[in-house]
Amino acid sequence: MLWQRLWQGFLKTVSPKHFYRISGLCLPWLTVVAALALTTGLVWGLAFAPPDYQQGDSYRIIFIHVPAAALAMGGYLILAIASLIVLVWRVKTAEWVAEALAPIGAWFTLLSLVTGSLWGKPTWGTYWVWDARLTSMLILLFLYWGVIALQQAYAEGSHAGRAAALLSLVGVVNLPIIHYSVRWWNTLHQASTFSLGARPQMPPAMYLPLLLSLLGFYALFAVLLILRTRQRILVHEARTAWVREIVQAEVQARGI
Repeated sequence: MLWQRLWQGFLKTVSPKHFYRISGLCLPWLTVVAALALTTGLVWGLAFAPPDYQQGDSYRIIFIHVPAAALAMGGYLILAIASLIVLVWRVKTAEWVAEALAPIGAWFTLLSLVTGSLWGKPTWGTYWVWDARLTSMLILLFLYWGVIALQQAYAEGSHAGRAAALLSLVGVVNLPIIHYSVRWWNTLHQASTFSLGARPQMPPAMYLPLLLSLLGFYALFAVLLILRTRQRILVHEARTAWVREIVQAEVQARGI
């Protein structure tokens, strides 16, 4: 049947060998996109975008804060999807993706909280308030740390992967709370900068560099995730013939 052929093709694609090969083809392009988009977006936004009529130059941290917050939430969603695949279909590559992703997501969540606090000082007069959006983002950081702790807590890797996957799926309920917190509660945090189907409330000189920064951060996230996942594949598949062939080819290329 068609769905069976599609499923077999999917399983072949996510096998360690094919994932390593396909991700290696994508890596150079993603690196170029990350470098160009980040450089253009951040330089444009931090140095040349006009100041905000209310916040002045302090708003410029948005070019780092918004992408970091988006990746913190988007990364956790990917983590939950990978965890579901681990629990239901026991795909080892998905488990290694989850292992690689959790620290990256935690760092972007921390970056979001730090930049948000720096932005809050001139805007609210304080670095931190127990605002619904800030508090739920802090919970997201704790969830990432919990997943990382479970991934490292068990001597048996399969047990660690399943325990971390369960926590990842339980924690996904926090994502809609983060997203809708500014609507559900009386919160100091401003609403989303962009919304689907709505015209941006910022002039092009502000939202275009923000879009470039978002693109660059997403590409950087993908590069980091691919690099970490490929490293885990090489470690876990070190005894397979295809990994030994890769190592031998690297040795010959470097003339060692």
